[in-house]
Amino acid sequence: MTGAFLRIKLPPTFFSFYGNLSIAFEMETDRPETASSKTTGKLSSACYLLCAAGCLFPGLLALRDLLLGYSWHVSLPLSGVLTLSFRGGGLSAYFVVILSILGFCVSVYSVGYARHSSASWPSLLLYGIFVSSMYAVFYSANIPAFLVSWETMSLSSYFLVVSDTKNPESARAGLLYAVMTHIGTAFIMAAFMVMYFATGSLEFTAIKAGLSGAGGLRSVIFVLALTGFGTKAGIIPLHTWLPRAHPAAPSNVSALMSGVMIKSGIYGILLVSLDILGGQPTLWWGVAVLSAGAVSSVMGIMHALMERDIKRLLAYSSVENVGIILLGIGASMIFSFNNLPSLAGLALAAALYHVFNHAVFKGLLFMGAGSAVHATGTKNMEEMGGLIKRMPWTGLFFLVGSVAICALPPFNGFMSEWLTFQSLIMGIKTSVVLTKTFMLLAGAALALTGALAASSFVKAFGITFLGVPRSQKAEGAHESSASMLLGMGILSLLCLLLGIFPGYMLRLISNIPLPGLGSLPQFTPGAFAVTGVASSGVLPIVLLGALLAGAAFVFAFPRLAGGRRKTTKTDPWDCGSRIFKKIYKPRKEVRIEYIVKPFFTREIEYRSEITPLAEAYFYRPFVRALHNVAHFAKRLQSGNLQLYLGYILGTLVVLLVVWG
Repeated sequence: MTGAFLRIKLPPTFFSFYGNLSIAFEMETDRPETASSKTTGKLSSACYLLCAAGCLFPGLLALRDLLLGYSWHVSLPLSGVLTLSFRGGGLSAYFVVILSILGFCVSVYSVGYARHSSASWPSLLLYGIFVSSMYAVFYSANIPAFLVSWETMSLSSYFLVVSDTKNPESARAGLLYAVMTHIGTAFIMAAFMVMYFATGSLEFTAIKAGLSGAGGLRSVIFVLALTGFGTKAGIIPLHTWLPRAHPAAPSNVSALMSGVMIKSGIYGILLVSLDILGGQPTLWWGVAVLSAGAVSSVMGIMHALMERDIKRLLAYSSVENVGIILLGIGASMIFSFNNLPSLAGLALAAALYHVFNHAVFKGLLFMGAGSAVHATGTKNMEEMGGLIKRMPWTGLFFLVGSVAICALPPFNGFMSEWLTFQSLIMGIKTSVVLTKTFMLLAGAALALTGALAASSFVKAFGITFLGVPRSQKAEGAHESSASMLLGMGILSLLCLLLGIFPGYMLRLISNIPLPGLGSLPQFTPGAFAVTGVASSGVLPIVLLGALLAGAAFVFAFPRLAGGRRKTTKTDPWDCGSRIFKKIYKPRKEVRIEYIVKPFFTREIEYRSEITPLAEAYFYRPFVRALHNVAHFAKRLQSGNLQLYLGYILGTLVVLLVVWG
C-alpha cells in the first residue's frame, strides 16, 4: 500500500469568516492486482470455505448435546503423567454453538474479503489455528488442555493482529496485546496452581469435588481467575489492549476476536466461579463482579462515543457489552447468596443470552465496518459519508446491527438487556440494604449505558453512511461482494429472529447445568415473560406490529395534518458530550495558517483528543515507577568486581542475621 495526500477545499460560503478551509488527511491507495495475487485469492477463498464447512459439525454436535443433555469425554495421553482431557456438553456446548455460528458467517464473509486483501498462507493457517484453538478452550476438561489451548489461541491471535507488517501501529498494538494477555495468563496459571496444590488433581471434575469445603481458599482462586480472565474479556481497567488490537487486526479477525475470543474470558469466569468452585458464592464476589460490570459498561460506551475510528468505536463498545454481561453474572451471584434461585437463574440467563446476542450483532458490525473500510481505504468515519447510496446492502446490515446493539425492539439486544434490567430492579428483594443500593445503581448504569449506546451508533451509522461523501474514495465506493453480503445477511436475520422468538433461546439456556438455570420456568417460544418474577409478559410479535404501526403513524401524521412545509437547515447540536468533560479531560489544538493575518485564512487544522483514564492514572504511574526502579538497579551494575564481592558479603551477613 502506498500513501497519498489528499486535500479537501470547502467553498468560501461555508465558512464566511475564514475563506477556504482545507482539511488534510492520509489515504491508502489500492495496489495493482497481479496474476499471483489472483491465484492467492482463489486459494484463500477455498481455505475459508473449508473453514466455514468445518464450523458446521461441532456446532450441530454441541446443539444436540445441549438440547438432549448429552455429554462426552476424550483423553489424549501425551506422556505417562500428562493427559489432555476434553469434555462436551453443558456450558461448553453453549459457547461452541456461538463460536460455530459466528465462525461460519465470518468464514463465508472472508471468501470475498480475502480477494481484495493480501492474505498469505501463514495468515490463512493462523486463522484456522485461531478458530480451532477457541473450540479447544471451550472443550477443555483439565488444566493442561486448557492452558495449551488458551496459549495457542492467544499466540495465533497475536500474529493475526501484527499481520499487517507495513503498519507500525499494528506492531505496537500487538506488543501491548501480547503483554496484557500474558499478564492475564499468569493470573490464570496462579489460580490453577492453587487448585492443584489444594486438591492434587488436574481434572476439573476432581478439583470441583476437592474444593467443596475449601473456605477462604475459594476466594483466593476467585480473585486470581477474575483478574486473569477479566484481562481477556476487557474489563476496565484491564481493557487497554482491546481498542488497539481490534482495529489493527483484519476485519474478519476483529469480528471473531470481539464476537467470541473475549467471550472466552466470560467463559472462564463462569467455569471457575459457578462450576469449579461450586457451592454458594459469597456476597462480595457478586458485588465485585457487579461493580466491574457497571464501570466497564458506562466507561466503555463513553469512550466509544468520542471515537472517530469506526473499529475503535466498536472495540470500546465491546468493553461496554462485556460490562452488561458481568452485570447479569454479578446479580446472579448476589441472588444465589440471598437464596433466591429463580432470580439468580433469571440474571444468569440474561447474561448468557447477551453473550449470544453480542456475538451476533458485534460480528455483524465489524463485518460491516470492514466492508466500509475496504471500500473507502480509511477507518476514519469523518472521511467516509454517503455510503448508503453506493453500498445499500452493507448500509442496511450495519443499520440492523446498530439497532440491535442499541437494545431497540424487536431486535435481539433489547431482549437480553431488558432481562438484565428486570433482574437488577428485582434486587430490592435482597435482604441487605447495601446490596439493594448496589443493584439499583447498577440498573441506573445500565439505563445510562443504553442512552449513550444509542448516541454512539446514531453517530457511527449517520456519519459513515448518510450525508454526502467526504473524500474521493468514499465517492467512488462500491458494494461488497456476494459472499461478504451473505455472511452479514445471515447475522442480520439472526438479530431479528433472536429478538422475536426469545423463548427458544431461554429454553436452550435453561438446559445449561449452572446454579439457578434449572429453576427457570418453561417459556412460550414467542413470549417474553418470567412467571413469578415479572408481573406481565410482552409478546415480541405483537410488539413488532405495534412498532411498525407507530412508525407509520409518525411518518404519515405530519404530512396529513400540516401538508408540505419548507425545509430549514440549521447547524447541528454539538455540545452534549461536554457534561462528561471531567471524565474525558479533552485536549484541543487549533492551528491556523494565514495568507494575510487576520483576514485571509489559508488553512485551519483542528485536533481534539480525550484522556484515557486507565492509562493516565493506572498504567503510566506504574510504568514510571518501574522505570525508576530499573534506573536505580542499573547503578548497581558498576562493573567493579570488588563491589560485587561486597554485595555477596552483605547478603551473607543479612541471611546469617535473619536465620540466626
